[in-house]
Amino acid sequence: MDLQPAPRRRATRRGYALAVLVAGTVLAICAVLPWAGIRASSDLIGGGVTRTLRGTDDRFGIYTLLAGLAAAALGLAGTLSRPRLAALAVVPGALAAVVLVMFISAPKGVGDRISVELGGLLSIEPVIQYGWWAALASSLAVVVLAVLALVRRG
Repeated sequence: MDLQPAPRRRATRRGYALAVLVAGTVLAICAVLPWAGIRASSDLIGGGVTRTLRGTDDRFGIYTLLAGLAAAALGLAGTLSRPRLAALAVVPGALAAVVLVMFISAPKGVGDRISVELGGLLSIEPVIQYGWWAALASSLAVVVLAVLALVRRG
């Protein structure tokens, strides 16, 4: 009769696979959040206006959505069957990070690159909004968790 506790290695790896599933789902959700915009503000009226661009309004946002769905599917496969399958999510996670950087660096028009400052009278500037930052963080989380699902030992 063996009184030693069972090794927890498999449960730990399944935990990382589940974490990849969650991070991939968050990445897919971040694709529909606001990513960028143009903000015009004035001290005269004490307010401003922002025109936003959601991630799915651009082709890079669609690619990020697909990468998030692929990472979530690989995390689900790793949770249900072999935990090492979740390690394959490193590919869509890394691709999403590259796509997010391309979204910021790709020229879309003059309005995205020029800031206008007329004292306190009028200020017009491009802005990166919270959805892009959340998508970048979740894509990096997918990469890190996928690597941990492969190499972490219980």
